[in-house]
Amino acid sequence: LVEKIDENNFKVWVKESAKEGRANASVIKLLADYFKVAKSDIQIIHGLKSKRKLIEIS
Repeated sequence: LVEKIDENNFKVWVKESAKEGRANASVIKLLADYFKVAKSDIQIIHGLKSKRKLIEIS
């Protein structure tokens, strides 16, 4: 689920656990689908091990 908070901030919920990067991979896939871009265009800049993340979409 992706919820737009404002122009640059979104809340994202995924079901996958944070183990072995599965949740991060799920966030990337979900955002790629939401913004209609390739998964390779999305990068987690900050927060790989945190619930709060800074993500760049190129």
